Amino acid sequence: MTGPTDPKDSVDLKEPTGPEDPVIVEDAVDPDGPTGPDYPVDPDDPTGPGEPVDVDDPTGPGEPVDGEEPDDGVEPPAIDPRIRQRRVDIRRSEGQRRLRWVVGVGGAAVLVVVVVALLHTGWFSAQAITVTGTHPHTSDAAIVDASGLGRHPALIDVNPAATARRVETLPFVASARVSRHWPDGVGIEVTERVPVVQMAGPGSGWSLLDGNGRTLQVEASRQPGLVVFVVHTAGSGIPPAPVGGSLPPAVAPGLTVCRTLPPAFVAQVESVTVAADGSISMDLYSGITVLVGTTTDLVAKYKDIAAILAHGTLHATSTIDVTVPGSPTVSG
Repeated sequence: MTGPTDPKDSVDLKEPTGPEDPVIVEDAVDPDGPTGPDYPVDPDDPTGPGEPVDVDDPTGPGEPVDGEEPDDGVEPPAIDPRIRQRRVDIRRSEGQRRLRWVVGVGGAAVLVVVVVALLHTGWFSAQAITVTGTHPHTSDAAIVDASGLGRHPALIDVNPAATARRVETLPFVASARVSRHWPDGVGIEVTERVPVVQMAGPGSGWSLLDGNGRTLQVEASRQPGLVVFVVHTAGSGIPPAPVGGSLPPAVAPGLTVCRTLPPAFVAQVESVTVAADGSISMDLYSGITVLVGTTTDLVAKYKDIAAILAHGTLHATSTIDVTVPGSPTVSG
């Protein structure tokens, strides 16, 4: 049997090696330190052995922290305080300009809203409406009603041109001129059409027309002093248009004759007729018929007619032919 072991000969495994394996304390590394036994200390590491490196730091040793400029050993040049102040002044000035612009635009918008709202109050509405001009066939009330100003709209909303066009839809009104007078006045100047001819119809009535064939009104009987205008077609005659309407353009030559009859014999003309072929003739109260033909050289034809009526020997059945200007003939 083996005897008990001499304590001098026993070795404690937990203790450091015996005197035969000396340990240099200065070179030892703490096994529980950050570098651990497997991470020797770099003598050139600027952190030094006394400053542990965090192995979990994503930047790693020697990397700059986000937001910091890398330290390359060169200090940035110092900025002159005057330059720095100048930059501050420029930024401040730009901010002030932007602020003034925003305030100015906002103030202008508010002012526009206030002005528009004020102009739509009763103080600036069409209250005083004045109708001028010679218009014996159209009353002031009818003119104001047609203009649409009877509702007293805001003066700023009154369109003079559009208002004038509405007034001109009245049968007798030839033209209208509308003007605004601040703060609450509107003027309407009216010029009326003049009846030049009359046509039979509708029914037993007689329509009064101006020189352009616009029907002005309908009378119950034939009006003295107005030329009767008759238009024939291949099938029948053309009736007058409704009040406010106009005859077709095809009858324009006959209306030209009615409109341009000279004072020398206009009072003797009872009617003007446009035949189906477009030729024009006149019947005088004396029974004389005048063949005009076309509207070519009407002035010369009118002179021939006036001369024959003044100096010729005529009968109730006579016919004056001036279809050829300067070469009139008389028959019958």
